Amino acid sequence: MAQDLTEHRPGRAIALKLCAVFLFMVMAAIIKSVSGKVPPGEAVFFRSFFAIPVIAVWLAQRGQLRQGLIPSNLMGHVWRGIFGTSAMGLTFAGLGLLPLPEVTAIGYATPMFAVLFAALFLGERVRLIRLSAVALGLVGVMIVIAPRLSVGADEMSRAATLGAAMVLIASILRAMVQIHVRRLVQTDHTAAIVFYFSVTATGLALLSAPIGWVVDHPAFVWVWPETSVVLMLIAAGLIGGIAQIMVTSSYRFSGASMLAPFDYASMIFASIIGYVAFDEVPTGPIMLGASLVIAGGVLIIWRERQLGLDRSKSKPNMPPSGAP
Repeated sequence: MAQDLTEHRPGRAIALKLCAVFLFMVMAAIIKSVSGKVPPGEAVFFRSFFAIPVIAVWLAQRGQLRQGLIPSNLMGHVWRGIFGTSAMGLTFAGLGLLPLPEVTAIGYATPMFAVLFAALFLGERVRLIRLSAVALGLVGVMIVIAPRLSVGADEMSRAATLGAAMVLIASILRAMVQIHVRRLVQTDHTAAIVFYFSVTATGLALLSAPIGWVVDHPAFVWVWPETSVVLMLIAAGLIGGIAQIMVTSSYRFSGASMLAPFDYASMIFASIIGYVAFDEVPTGPIMLGASLVIAGGVLIIWRERQLGLDRSKSKPNMPPSGAP
């Protein structure tokens, strides 16, 4: 078993998490910039395939490559891959239809759905505080997408409505991913979960190529892009792999409950990058809705932390689990 290398260094943990969030936003901006030139499935392939060598080198350097190559629950990884790859593809498609800050704000719905799914599929008890937080967050999401729900709009507005629906479905699928990961960590090493997602996403993305040939629709048909686009897609994969390593490494130095609120820095980065790269300015509904979703998410994080402290107090004599 790999050596436990955790230590309490909150400053380093926060720095790693913020860098990871920033890099994920850079990756999203790259995908958005090439969205009109390659279909989402092809973008998912590049994002996943070129992350594999980065993750493999990192696992080898940590002495965890063996754990990453030997899964215990293979079908669990397959289902995690199906949900995660579908979410990635829908998000990439949405990026081509919506402003970057709007995609980011809708994506904040994931923790809300995760709480509901944890109650439905894991039997977790969800009481008033977390239910109130979920309701607040979902109200915020509805405020963000409400301008996209107009009836009889022009073609551009209908495309934006489709984009909002795809990103919202992606947030639901990412919540399902969180439920599957909670189950996977009971049987598989973290290295295997990180490694096999990139592997399964690469394989599943390849399946979109024959689908495109059959359907013969620009949204699915793979193309051979120009060199500059290929380089940008490769960069997206490498940046995504590095960001995944950073966010995983951040949890070596601090707990998840302390780091979770820093995910919301993505709205700051998305607003800056969207303005500079795409001349996008967040609208009032986006900022209001995002604020409510963030408030709900922070309330959930606070409540999870309180529940964690209560569980720790109730088991004062339990030895450390030694989990990676």
